[in-house]
Amino acid sequence: MKELEQAVLRFGKVPSDGILKVDMFLNHRLDTGLIKKMGQEIASYFKEKKPSIILTVEASGIALAITTAMALNDIPVVFAKKSSALNQGLNRYMADVHSFTKNIDYKMSVEKAYLPKGSSVLIVDDFLANGEAVKGMLKLIDLADCNCVGVAVAIEKGFQPGGDYLRQNGIDLLSLCRVKSLENNKVELYSQD
Repeated sequence: MKELEQAVLRFGKVPSDGILKVDMFLNHRLDTGLIKKMGQEIASYFKEKKPSIILTVEASGIALAITTAMALNDIPVVFAKKSSALNQGLNRYMADVHSFTKNIDYKMSVEKAYLPKGSSVLIVDDFLANGEAVKGMLKLIDLADCNCVGVAVAIEKGFQPGGDYLRQNGIDLLSLCRVKSLENNKVELYSQD
C-alpha cells in the first residue's frame, strides 16, 4: 500500500538493526485517515472469506482492527489480553507467547464467550516479525474451535521468519507493507510491483 510505504519511509525510525519505530503514525500517535484506508484495504481483500470476528492483541493492533471491522459492516473486534487482571474470569483460552520487541514471555488470553465455536476469524495486527503473537492468536482460534480466514498486518518484517512461516502453513497473509531490511539504520522496502 503506497501511502503506508510512504509513511514508513518518511516517519519510520530505526534505533537499531531489526527495530522499526512507527509510533509517529501507527502505534502511539495515530494517523486516523491512513489507518482508515488501511482497514478498507484489508476489508476489501478478505470480504469474500466473510470473517465474523476480528482478533488482535492489545494494544497496538486495536486501531487497525477497528477500522477493518467497520469496513466489514461493523463485525466485532476481540483483542487478546497480554496480562491477567482481577476482573478477568477463569473461563478463557490461553496461549504462551514470546515478545521479540520486549524480549519477554507472557500469556495471551481471550474470554471463551468472545470467540464462539465455529466463528470465522480474521487476525489483524500492526507488525509481523517472528510471528509469535500471530502464532499465539492462531492457538486461541484453534482452542475455540474456530476457523482462521487469514492474517492481515500493516507491516511485515520480511527479513524475519513470521511471514514465511504463515505462507508455508497455507495461511492467507496480507501485508500492507513489507520491509526488506533495517540494516545501517535505514529502511529498505520490498518493491510492490
